[in-house]
Amino acid sequence: MLGKPWEKIKIKRPRKNRHLPDILSREEISKMIWLTNNPKHKAIIAALYSSGVRLEELLNLKVNEIDSNRMLIRVRNGKGNKSRDTLLAHHTLEILRDYYRLCHPLEYLFESFRAGVAYSATSVQKVVQKAVQRANITKHIHTHSLRHTFATHLLEQGTNLKVIQKLLGHASLRSTMIYLHLARTDYNDVKSPFDHTMETV
Repeated sequence: MLGKPWEKIKIKRPRKNRHLPDILSREEISKMIWLTNNPKHKAIIAALYSSGVRLEELLNLKVNEIDSNRMLIRVRNGKGNKSRDTLLAHHTLEILRDYYRLCHPLEYLFESFRAGVAYSATSVQKVVQKAVQRANITKHIHTHSLRHTFATHLLEQGTNLKVIQKLLGHASLRSTMIYLHLARTDYNDVKSPFDHTMETV
């Protein structure tokens, strides 16, 4: 204000509260899918959960990017304009084939009522919310929750963190490490190092 130079003061900013997202159980995922009768909606939920794709990536998926021979989904121009492969589950493939036989999408895997036009983000969000309500799930769940659940379930079944990083398309492993806090740990299988130590005495 007085035209004088300010002394540089370094003030530490308080850490932001980082809330862990809600994760669906396998039973809740199954309920969401099997209580959904619309073939397209069922396929959307199955694809989001079983591949871990982001909402925008799902909307941009083309029919020819489903590789049933290699059981992979090619995600082109994902976050950061990077392409990657992710998993195509056998059950998802069956659900997608049922949907395809009925709807015959031309270009995008999930299209609006107009052929060749991608489904909207709002429509996908509504599909997920209605499935959550049908399954009587009270957790705070949205489309990205299915991606979090995919990664957490992979970690719980013993998948290497680096593999999960590649499937999710994370640039940094730090982004993937959040799932270490979300994965369920069975402490009955964990033995204290003190017991191991005393056994060697």
